Amino acid sequence: MRGFILKSLPGIVALFLATESPAQSVHTFFGINDTAARLKVPAINKPKPIRTELSVGARLNTNGWGIFADKGWVRSNDGRQSDMFYNLRIAEIEFSEVKHPKEVKHTNTFLSTYSNERPKPYIYGKINNFYSLKFGYGFRRLIAGKPEPGTVSIHWTYLGGLSLGLLKPYYIDANVPQDNGGTLIRQTIKYSEDTKEAFLTDYLGIGKAPFTKGLNEIKFIPGLHAKTGLHFDFANNRRTVIGVDAGVSADLYTQKIELMANQDAHAYVLNIYAGIQFGKRW
Repeated sequence: MRGFILKSLPGIVALFLATESPAQSVHTFFGINDTAARLKVPAINKPKPIRTELSVGARLNTNGWGIFADKGWVRSNDGRQSDMFYNLRIAEIEFSEVKHPKEVKHTNTFLSTYSNERPKPYIYGKINNFYSLKFGYGFRRLIAGKPEPGTVSIHWTYLGGLSLGLLKPYYIDANVPQDNGGTLIRQTIKYSEDTKEAFLTDYLGIGKAPFTKGLNEIKFIPGLHAKTGLHFDFANNRRTVIGVDAGVSADLYTQKIELMANQDAHAYVLNIYAGIQFGKRW
């Protein structure tokens, strides 16, 4: 009987293994759960923290307009805080035009009434166009709100840097009296001691000359730039920039900026600005 059992044991074991379910194995027979060993728990992929911001926008100033681009770097090493954009280092480049508050467009109605000339509008008394290219570096700090979906955050922005002024002569077409005083010849002129009489006589002006006139006479005036203001972020996505900003800015140049005849010139430019910007974060 004992011999029979020993001879039958291999067959019994084989039959038992053959009737196991697919989810079981030899490991299960010996007390090891092979199914659990083969299951892999998927790793939880956390979103990468925000590190960089890039945006572009436009501004209206009390003395003109501007366009700009911002590049920002999150300062915090804390992943949670980096997503809330607590502190940013900001580099900005801005191009703007500065206008004098006395600028008014003028049209020579005398010519349109008493001659066949078709006058074009021009700015009476304007002697120079002035543009500035600004390079700034500073910070943006969260002062109120949480930049989560559906909320608004308020930030304080302050920066400073260099400003490069571009002074371009303003040309007009005018009927210029000749030496004998009786003949008028149409000429394209800019403001100078020799032309100021014709330049400032409203019935002699015909219209603004093409913008390209005077580009080869641009003067570069270096200076310093600083500004501070508030930034309001309305984005409903942590990786999107949709905001507006408002504040004050100041530029100081190495010489006085002459914009209008018979008006005081200053070496500084002060203005209040408001702008809008769009961009992304990653």
